[in-house]
This record gives sequence, structure tokens and C-alpha cells, in this order.
Amino acid sequence: MNADAAADGATALLRLRRRHLLTGWTSLLAFVLLGGVLEAMHGFKVDWYLVVGNETQRLLWRLAHAHGTFLSLVHVAFAATLAACARAPRLGSACLCSAALLVPVGFLVGAFGVQGGDPGLGIVLVPVGLVLLVVAIVDVLRSLAR
Repeated sequence: MNADAAADGATALLRLRRRHLLTGWTSLLAFVLLGGVLEAMHGFKVDWYLVVGNETQRLLWRLAHAHGTFLSLVHVAFAATLAACARAPRLGSACLCSAALLVPVGFLVGAFGVQGGDPGLGIVLVPVGLVLLVVAIVDVLRSLAR
């Protein structure tokens, strides 16, 4: 019975590793492409992108690109960390997936509805994503400590 539980745990870790590697590399591709589009608009001097009144919107799009890229790499690091975990950090996995979606989407959506330099309502997703990211980190630490 104990051997079956160990095999199930190893299978769960392998599935989790594959999930986070696939998520990390796929989202990395998406956010690198977003960065390329933003750089191209800047390089080709696209008027509506470079207009002075769009500074906040530009900043939020760059923040979405940067945070999305960073969190994509965190997925890959999470997958690599699973080899050292005593148990599958399922809560950490779910929270990391949610945070990796909410933070960049919050910046992207917050870029719409900018008024007077203040971001749109979508920006409220960012602190929620931050809390989920902290929960994910704590769960991974607990899994490593066992």
C-alpha cells in the first residue's frame, strides 16, 4: 500500500511538472511576442502608441509584458523545483497559475479606461494576483521543508 502511495505521488509530481513547463513556455512565447509588438510600435513610431496622452497606457502594457515574462519563467522554475519537493504543492500550483494570469491581465485590462493618468478598473486584478503568488511561494516552501 505504501509503494502505491509513493507511485501515485511521483505520478502527481510528473503531471504537475509537465503542466507548469507547458504553461511556462507557452506563456513565455506569448509575452515575448507581446514585447516584440510593443517594441515594433515604438520603433516604427506608431502615432497612436506614442502620443503623449497614452503614457500611462504604454506603461501598463510594458508592465503586462514584463510581469507576464517573469511569471512565465517562474512556472519553469516551479517545474524544476518539484524534483526537490516531498509532496506535490497543489495549492501552490493553482495559485501560481491564477497569479500568472491575473497580474499581466490586470495590467493589460487596466490600460483601457485610463483617465488622467490613473489606470482603468482592471488594475484591481494585480493585487489579487500578488496575494495568490505569495500563497504559491509559501506552499512551495512548505513542500520543500518536509
